[in-house]
Amino acid sequence: MAASATKQSLLLLASLLVLIGITTGSFYDSFDITWGAGRANIFESGQLLTCTLDKISGSGFQSKKEYLFGKIDMKIKLVAGNSAGTVTAYYLSSKGEKWDEIDFEFLGNVTGQPYVLHTNVFTGGKGDREMQFYLWFDPTADFHTYTVLWNPLNIIFLVDGIPIRVFKNNEANGVAYPKNQPMKIYSSLWEADDWATQGGRVKIDWTNAPFSASYKSFNDVDCCSRTSIWNWVTCNANSNSWMWTTLNSNQLGQMKWVQDDFMIYNYCTDFKRFPQGLPTECNHN
Repeated sequence: MAASATKQSLLLLASLLVLIGITTGSFYDSFDITWGAGRANIFESGQLLTCTLDKISGSGFQSKKEYLFGKIDMKIKLVAGNSAGTVTAYYLSSKGEKWDEIDFEFLGNVTGQPYVLHTNVFTGGKGDREMQFYLWFDPTADFHTYTVLWNPLNIIFLVDGIPIRVFKNNEANGVAYPKNQPMKIYSSLWEADDWATQGGRVKIDWTNAPFSASYKSFNDVDCCSRTSIWNWVTCNANSNSWMWTTLNSNQLGQMKWVQDDFMIYNYCTDFKRFPQGLPTECNHN
């Protein structure tokens, strides 16, 4: 009797582990390492991916799938110590001259100074919609979840489930919105000391190389995706409530807190940059 109960417990545990594996996904199944000559690697049976940067090269990877709307999570731990001059990019992008793109970029800094989280949205090859933030935690000490929720109504950028920015669909006011071009997920760690840290004034210190960023717990369960350009983009019919999600009053309060206390640049308040008037969407948030 005891042996039977033990066997049942072990089978249940095995089933739970399988479910956990399905939920978190495997980097082997979800991504291709695309450049870096061995500087990006997958570990822990597909559950951890690292990108490194040295004086010779950075590294990067991209998703096997393309997405047209989705709620996509990735846990990232950024380059520790003196990361000045490094950029860890994590974004969705289509191809072609009139590409669409949704950006998280993490701009490194000297030891003790905060990372800058740089966000942007491109439609039809046009960006210039930068918002930048400091984070309310040390993003190098542990993994934190960075989420893009992209649906026909809005694009929501979230950090650990807290919304930091929304780009609404303002097509009714003549603003282009990304809704027709499927995008892949890309990430890379690369050198950008000509502009990344304090406008390029602080250069990369190669004595700290190799630099490393880590990724885990990728989740694209809630998405519309395809594995080939020859397929239609399909959605998960059982979990598509995200398709019409907008921020509720509590989330709007959270976003106000982030933007009041941690936002360091907003293109929608940069009158010097737009002397002829702010972009249309800035007046329809």
